Amino acid sequence: MNWGVFEGLLSGVNKYSTAFGRIWLSLVFIFRLLVYVVAAERVWSDDHKDFDCNTRQPGCGNVCYDHFFPVSHIRLWALQLILVTCPSLLVIMHVAYREAKQQRHRATVGDDCRHVYSDPGKKRGGLWWTYLLSLIFKAGVDVVFLYIFYRFYRNYTLPRLVKCELPPCPNVVDCFISRPTEKNIFTLFMVVTACICVVLSLVEATYLIGKRCHECLLAGGRDSHWHTQDCALSHTDPADTGGQVFHGADYKPPTASIAATASGPGTLTEEEALP
Repeated sequence: MNWGVFEGLLSGVNKYSTAFGRIWLSLVFIFRLLVYVVAAERVWSDDHKDFDCNTRQPGCGNVCYDHFFPVSHIRLWALQLILVTCPSLLVIMHVAYREAKQQRHRATVGDDCRHVYSDPGKKRGGLWWTYLLSLIFKAGVDVVFLYIFYRFYRNYTLPRLVKCELPPCPNVVDCFISRPTEKNIFTLFMVVTACICVVLSLVEATYLIGKRCHECLLAGGRDSHWHTQDCALSHTDPADTGGQVFHGADYKPPTASIAATASGPGTLTEEEALP
């Protein structure tokens, strides 16, 4: 395995993941992948060789082993880890596609052009859907493999003794599994870590959906706020203009005639006005 390439992939996945995604990645890498490579693979290395049956009938041991262990734990875990980590690589490929598209656009139009993406690694648009679907796919893969393990190995445990009567066995024979306790411990450990990974994937998906809905609500609230202000400005009363009323250019002020009034104490009569 080229650990340099593997480290680059891990750093890329970690860069474009949320906090829940980083926890999920650490759990998969440390508690599942390393345990699988370092310990679990060696525990199951002698699985078929040390499957002993109390008969010398040729083929009986092989038939019984195939019946009780249709698929080895190691191969199931290897396939599970491959399928679980592939969606994270799709997210990296989507980001790389965005960066390449932006570089082509910059090379065609120029450096002063408007960017295609403000941030290629920001989870918006198609990348948001890719990330969300990757979370759902990862959780679905783990759930499916947990069900497969449960169907093949009831309660996720291995018995110390199995009884087999399949042909070509001459009668009911007893077969013994090598190191059943150690295998049960590793099996339960991998099952628990897979369950935790499922919970983390679902929590992260819920977080993404909730955050997106919150942003949409905030954007809708801002739009309605600006719309209310525009309506208020378009229906402003004259009193809001400082008491001044503005008329058009064709406006003519009204004229009024002043009627003659009776003479009062402060009014001179015609005779008094003459010298």
